[in-house]
Amino acid sequence: MSIKQSFAWWSFAEAPQQVPDLLQQAATIGYQGVEFLPRDRWQEAYDLGLQLTAIDVHECVEVGFSDRANHRVLADEVRRNLDIAIAGGVRNLAVVSGDWSGPPHDGVSICAEGLAPLAAEAEAANVRLLLEPLNTKVDHPGQECDSTDWAAAVIEQVGSPALLMLYDMYHMQIMEGNLIRTIREKFPLIGHVHAAGVPGRAELDDRQEVNWRAIAAALRELDYPGYVTHEFIPRGDPVAALRQAFEIFAQPAVEAARS
Repeated sequence: MSIKQSFAWWSFAEAPQQVPDLLQQAATIGYQGVEFLPRDRWQEAYDLGLQLTAIDVHECVEVGFSDRANHRVLADEVRRNLDIAIAGGVRNLAVVSGDWSGPPHDGVSICAEGLAPLAAEAEAANVRLLLEPLNTKVDHPGQECDSTDWAAAVIEQVGSPALLMLYDMYHMQIMEGNLIRTIREKFPLIGHVHAAGVPGRAELDDRQEVNWRAIAAALRELDYPGYVTHEFIPRGDPVAALRQAFEIFAQPAVEAARS
């Protein structure tokens, strides 16, 4: 089974200055998609045969669905981006819980309450919402959804095939580890996968702690149908980093991953 791969434009923000034809280079390597791409470059991606795999709903990840005060504004943002997604052939919209620093509350139920009607609209449009757990130890202190269990509880409450989890292995390695077992246990709820080196969100090389070939083998074993999006910040040559990451997931591992 071949795993479809894309890369996140934001994390390669400096790369176009070094490599003006980065999209062309990625397509030549074999990438099938690109994520969080500025709209003024969408036509370039289309011309290269790259799928626009996801766009982000939130201007600020601290403001999310676990606070009812945000629901109306965020619903408007989801609907606006849903129209953009339909027009542009984008499959996924990324959403987050946001921060919560108030008194104890049922953030899962509040988040589900805000997302349920939007998931129904997304389902009718054949677009998915992806709820992403973020790490609170390094990058996003205060984010309420910082575990796969929290995200899974929201998704199960909503009960729509149009709301799934964006399983970001960088964030969840920091918070939980145990990536392969979690992927297997939560697989029916996972709609999209992100990869970046831990620690540091850098290349998928031998300077970080995740066995990416084992991850790739587990995804193949499960017949994962979605994309793996590389969301790392390259320290060196961005094209070489894209090629190295692509080859990890493109080549079958010698031995199947075991939890």
